[in-house]
Amino acid sequence: MTDATTELKVTAASDIEVDREALDRSIHEFAGPNGDYYVNAFHKIHDATSPIPNTFNLWAAVLGPFWSASRAIWGMFWTFLILEIIAWVQIGRGAWGNPGADLAERAARQQERANELLARAADATEKADIDRFNKLAANIQKAADSSLEKAQLAQSEALGIMVTGLLMLLVFKLVQGFYADRVYEKQYSNWRINPDNTESGRSTRNTVLGAVLIAAIGPLIVYKFTVNASLPLLDAFPEKQVSEMILGPDQGTLFSVVASWMEARIDAAAAAGGDIFDGIVAGVRSVLDGLTVALIGSPWPVVMLVICVTAWRAAGPRVAIFTAASLAYIALLGYWDVAMETVALVGAAVLLCVTFGIPLGIWFGKSKRAYRAAEPVLDLMQTLPAFVYLIPIIAFFGTGNPPGILATIIFGMPPVIRLTALGMRGVPESIKEAAVAFGASKWQLLKDVEIPLALPSIMTGVNQTILMCLSMVVIISLIGGGGLGKEILEALQYAAKGPGLLGGFAILFLAMVMDRIVQGAFRREDEKI
Repeated sequence: MTDATTELKVTAASDIEVDREALDRSIHEFAGPNGDYYVNAFHKIHDATSPIPNTFNLWAAVLGPFWSASRAIWGMFWTFLILEIIAWVQIGRGAWGNPGADLAERAARQQERANELLARAADATEKADIDRFNKLAANIQKAADSSLEKAQLAQSEALGIMVTGLLMLLVFKLVQGFYADRVYEKQYSNWRINPDNTESGRSTRNTVLGAVLIAAIGPLIVYKFTVNASLPLLDAFPEKQVSEMILGPDQGTLFSVVASWMEARIDAAAAAGGDIFDGIVAGVRSVLDGLTVALIGSPWPVVMLVICVTAWRAAGPRVAIFTAASLAYIALLGYWDVAMETVALVGAAVLLCVTFGIPLGIWFGKSKRAYRAAEPVLDLMQTLPAFVYLIPIIAFFGTGNPPGILATIIFGMPPVIRLTALGMRGVPESIKEAAVAFGASKWQLLKDVEIPLALPSIMTGVNQTILMCLSMVVIISLIGGGGLGKEILEALQYAAKGPGLLGGFAILFLAMVMDRIVQGAFRREDEKI
């Protein structure tokens, strides 16, 4: 029995030794140069029971960000590059900078002004003027003396500033030395899990890149913040000189040339496609007029009743009660007509977004090539500030509600396209293969399998489109759009806080009602499940 136990212990120790040798080889392979040091350091980190660092990497402390770059630890590189630059700026301000330069310049300007007033007092003939100039000169002289005193005090603190910078640099170096091995050990763990996407060893390319970044960033920032009068080239981009190099002398700036060229092209395109743009505006106006007649032309009790019943059927009694209360708030404060105009604007925009967005989303969900081609356009539509694309909207389509709807479509269509494509891509392939095996055609597969399974994602996209279109109602009022956005714009123009807040709450309630109605049916199904 004793021999068997001894044999098991020997076998276990042998297995542990083999595993340790394999781990050492892995660390050597990962670390490359100076692998023995990292083998010992990583074992110390693994065996440690305290969070306090128990290793110190001298090269990481001495070289700082340069070491981090050579080992591809870029997060540590950027963090300590910034911190060390801050420390060097303090050292430079104390060593060769002039901390009180600004105050000294202010004192010189104030002294010059005081001398000017004293000269005017000497030239004055009336006693009242002499007293006034002398008093002003005395006050400014007192301010100049105070500024000069502060400048001298700041200059006397130069040594303290330099010592502070040196202490900061020392602390940052020590922190890098104590934590470098721990950070590198985490990178080693990531490398073992995913070696293809984690850099290892000491790369010459990373070393050179780190050296270039340090040399390009550090000296320029230290110079800029420590020298009293830095090079003008560092303070402002020489756009006039660059424009002359590109365009030649006396040809204007690059901005004016490009802006004039773009304006001419837009005007030419608007003139050439006037009939097409007028047709688009007419189509949008027809949709808007139909919704406006239904919401504003119909008796208000009918409209309110239809909306409340729709909320009841879609989302239940609680949402219906909230909808009724929101509509009552809107009506009692006199916002009924403008609120219904807002609903018509949003409804027309959402209807057009859904009409074109869902088919595009289905196409993009089935074709990766088409989605990759359209993705930059969708990013542009969603990230470009709304005020920017209002300019071409005005140029091509004019002002008023229909152009405002077109601007809203640009901003609101990407969510429904993206989420429809996401839902289509999320349909399991096994289900589609089963439907095809049972004889489903492409149309049946789309209508009976893919769209129903993707419907939750599609409806989420519709909901996001509604909310994003509603967020545009204030912006489109800038180009003549009506509705609640016009009320908010007027409140902003006249700093009318009360009307602005009341109109904002009306928009909020409209958004909440639309959101609850659109998502209500799906939430009720989830509750049943």
